[in-house]
Amino acid sequence: MYAFTYQRPTTLADAAAAIQAEDAKLLGGGQTLLPTLKQRLARPTDLIDLGAIPELKGIREADGGLEIGAFTRHAEVAHSDLVKRVIPALSSLAEGIGDRQVRNMGTMGGSIANADPSADYPSAVVALKATVTTDRRSIAGDDFFTGMFETALEPGEIIKSVRFSRPDKAAYAKFRNPASRYAIVGVFVAKFGSEVRVAVTGAAGSVFRAEAFETALVADFRAEALNGLSVGSDGLNADIHASADYRAHLVTVMAKRAVEAAG
Repeated sequence: MYAFTYQRPTTLADAAAAIQAEDAKLLGGGQTLLPTLKQRLARPTDLIDLGAIPELKGIREADGGLEIGAFTRHAEVAHSDLVKRVIPALSSLAEGIGDRQVRNMGTMGGSIANADPSADYPSAVVALKATVTTDRRSIAGDDFFTGMFETALEPGEIIKSVRFSRPDKAAYAKFRNPASRYAIVGVFVAKFGSEVRVAVTGAAGSVFRAEAFETALVADFRAEALNGLSVGSDGLNADIHASADYRAHLVTVMAKRAVEAAG
């Protein structure tokens, strides 16, 4: 790594002040940032470790749903009895992130701030009508992800927590890369009364909703309702792991599996 100044503030206010330094970076679980630093692909002047700020941690029941602190680790979400009771699909999603080492280091806030196109959490943020709370404002989940590795966050803005609505039914299904466990395609389906939300990750540059699937599932919440439906392959990701056409096919397959799992 290049040399940098390491800071570990204990309050959100101190972190907000420290990140104003030129070329400073926030450090969550470090699952993307630290490898980037080791390869000398980034050269921050300061690294602001958020791990000592109590208000960024914890899982709470809020407004019938869940509020999860930005520095809550994936393993904590996966193993939380509260998450398993209120939104079991979210616990299941977290249990499938990466490997045991990644789950014990990576954080929810770091994952969504990074906005990797193959990350799992963005599908939950969109499907579960989440609200992302920062040190400055609240951002609707539908408006948070703006592109590949891009979000609505402004420079120096710090995620405090994510609030998820509790669905009547929900499930997440993904076709994972066998090495990284990233989603080649992941689909999160959530039913709220007469509303159904289908969020797709891994297939494109950023998470998106499959509106035709949603319409079909509102009329008939069964996997068979998706027969004959598909998303177009134009604009989908294509790499050594899967072509755009194959990813388009997987969207329908994973959506059906998620609906079946949701019951």
